[in-house]
Amino acid sequence: MIKYGFIVLISDEIINCLKNNEYKIDEDTKSRIETMLESIQDDNQINKLDYVIEWFNKKREQSDMIVEEIDIKDLEKWNIKKESGNISHDSKGFFEIIGVKVSNTFDREVGKEGWTQPMIAKNPGGILGILMKKINGVPHYLLQAKAEPGNIGKLQLSPTLQATTSNLLKAHGGKRPLFAEYFDESNNPKIIYAKWQSEDGGRFHLKSNYNMIVEIKENKELEIPDYFIWITLYQIKQLLKIENFVGPHVRGIISYL
Repeated sequence: MIKYGFIVLISDEIINCLKNNEYKIDEDTKSRIETMLESIQDDNQINKLDYVIEWFNKKREQSDMIVEEIDIKDLEKWNIKKESGNISHDSKGFFEIIGVKVSNTFDREVGKEGWTQPMIAKNPGGILGILMKKINGVPHYLLQAKAEPGNIGKLQLSPTLQATTSNLLKAHGGKRPLFAEYFDESNNPKIIYAKWQSEDGGRFHLKSNYNMIVEIKENKELEIPDYFIWITLYQIKQLLKIENFVGPHVRGIISYL
């Protein structure tokens, strides 16, 4: 196992080499060099990669979630509006399914005539956030094995916090998502990354989510349920080689690193 201090030493050598070749070095460059080095060695201080894979596969096996396709009319408190045909929830606290007509699409395979399709709309942006903590100096990222009805294999490796505005406001009547308080900017968290990023424009209408990486102190102890796990950047990138393992939101957030 490579010691983190050694990685810092290598980082310094790379920076000096770049400076000697007249490269401009700023804090962003230094950060990217360090994350590059994080990506090439499994230096997890808690769990090795084989254990992470075994842990995740067990969570999939243990999942008792059952998903059945039912008629729209059988959805509780979801209704089809007579005037527009839109599908929405009685509370108005969730998304709405709308219809759109797309035309003048010369750059698409369907040509000028365009097409019509349903889209998910009126869904205020949520937060997609990953907590980062240095353990023995090594950055670790807190991810969860999250069950969602549309997932292949039921579970995918997801961010620490994956919450819509309705989740955060408890519109569903349940509890506020775990660890949401660490991504509240009014609490002055140490933000590594925070930007609004758009979602798939082929399915979502004018939708974006706030993508975040927040660092917590190394001596901060968290009560972590058994479906959460600390893993390294190297491990995340190795897990990307496994089909349907790492969810799209994790892939999007770590693209910054």
